[in-house]
Amino acid sequence: MTQHRWDVTPQEAITIQQRLRPLVVTENRLGTVRTVAGVDVGFRGEVAQAAVVVLRYPELEPVDYVLSQRPVTFPYVPGLLAFREGPVVMAALERLRTDPDLLIFDGQGLAHPRRMGIATHIGVLVDKPSIGCAKSRLCGEHHQPAEARGSTVRLTEGDEVIGMVVRTRDGVKPVYVSIGHKVDLETAVAYVLSCCRKYRLPEPIRYAHRVAGGERLPLGISQPSLF
Repeated sequence: MTQHRWDVTPQEAITIQQRLRPLVVTENRLGTVRTVAGVDVGFRGEVAQAAVVVLRYPELEPVDYVLSQRPVTFPYVPGLLAFREGPVVMAALERLRTDPDLLIFDGQGLAHPRRMGIATHIGVLVDKPSIGCAKSRLCGEHHQPAEARGSTVRLTEGDEVIGMVVRTRDGVKPVYVSIGHKVDLETAVAYVLSCCRKYRLPEPIRYAHRVAGGERLPLGISQPSLF
């Protein structure tokens, strides 16, 4: 497992991102996927709450979840949100009883100014296949995808394709899908679409958002919060 300090300055954080960037694997290294975990972080004042919910795949039934809490120690700096959210996400992942085959983050992967969004950052640190699925664009340009579910257009920055804009429901705002680690872009889009049922966001992220907001799931292995 790759590690680094989290108690750093913004400039040191950028240096860490630049050091991690060459470690990102953009090829598909997924084996058989039996479990998919959604990762989301919420904030209550100066406390960050990270929820990780593991769902059986393809049934998308929750089998395990954990909620961890940590005081926020890094300032809000666009492009460096992984340093606000990373410590509590790592704490949650370490306490999971089930080792998921794939992580889907509510956030960016390579669709980031330095190609190091939280899905990529954490994916590299834990060396696990990961996908970024964000509700809004952080960088890059794109046309609008067609209105039908499954429609996609490329998210580009210059000549580089950094993600895909994906319509997960007919006529509903698209999501921004990008590689995290050890997954290619086509595979990332396929898993996001297969994890979307009735809603815009994939079920793993929806469950994680609910748990991060304080909800208890009836069908999981609940574990107590820790500071």
